[in-house]
Amino acid sequence: MKKYTLTATLLSTFFISSVFGQGLSGGSAITSIPVTARVAQVCSISTSTNLNFASYDPVNVNATTALNSTAQISIACTKGSTSVTVGLGYGVAPSGTQRTMTGTTSGGTLLYNVFQPPTLVAGAVCTFPGKTAWRNTTSTSIALSNAPDSQVRSYNICGTIPAGQSVAADAYSDTITATINF
Repeated sequence: MKKYTLTATLLSTFFISSVFGQGLSGGSAITSIPVTARVAQVCSISTSTNLNFASYDPVNVNATTALNSTAQISIACTKGSTSVTVGLGYGVAPSGTQRTMTGTTSGGTLLYNVFQPPTLVAGAVCTFPGKTAWRNTTSTSIALSNAPDSQVRSYNICGTIPAGQSVAADAYSDTITATINF
């Protein structure tokens, strides 16, 4: 009977040490886990303010003086983004390269132009009359400086309705598409 008791004691000691303490056969291993990520060059563009002109008076004030207004677009690009350009389309119903607004009831047109600000620095104030037309072609789009960070930068759009247009009383509108290439 003593032999049986001794065997049971040895078996129970072996079980306890293998389950709870990993006994004599414990160890460890190490491996490396590579971690990678890519940051793509991306940009976003949105309208900050619309190009809203005041009332055009073809009989008095605007018979000899152009009507000016400013709009603003906001752009955000990945830090360090390069070769970023922004172009502005000709609108819904241009006449060649001339932008036009169409009257709601008369169907008449009111000519207008859009110019780049005098410098391509974010927030540069418009000066009138504008000098460089802002269009969607390579030579008339604006080339932005490298993005110093991913924060939003705003750029002014300088709009002008030329003086001396004989147009009907109406509400005139158009829509320009802004395109950012990166």
